[in-house]
Amino acid sequence: MSTLPHIVCPHCETINRFLSERLTLYPRCGRCKEALFTGHPVELTGKNFSKHLARNDIPVVIDFWAPWCGPCKMMAPAYADAAVKLEPKARLAKLNTEQEQNIAAQYNIRSISTLIIFKTGREIARQPGAMDAANIIRWVGSHIRT
Repeated sequence: MSTLPHIVCPHCETINRFLSERLTLYPRCGRCKEALFTGHPVELTGKNFSKHLARNDIPVVIDFWAPWCGPCKMMAPAYADAAVKLEPKARLAKLNTEQEQNIAAQYNIRSISTLIIFKTGREIARQPGAMDAANIIRWVGSHIRT
């Protein structure tokens, strides 16, 4: 049975709906015509964080990181590789905890890098520490249907 999941555009933040079986066919935003899945993590800020969490019907995996964190920098390419493999079954995103300290405090981020999987705005899993791409994919896959 087909579903019409909501997908937030990573470029203009318009909420789009597509048949679930068409998500693998490189869908484009109905408003800005950009690709909805780019194979790159989406940069979240205080302005777009809530929308991406609440309005995406696919799981959203957020890397809570900081620019001064060595392991975060080392994990960034692996996280980008994981985005290529996990989209469109999940949206990978990053949140700079130095710029968005209130959000980091709201989610009780005590160590970075910390990955959190959200489904319909609710946290379903959390993993502190840097991982390689294979372990990121394995961990996300163990918490969502891939």
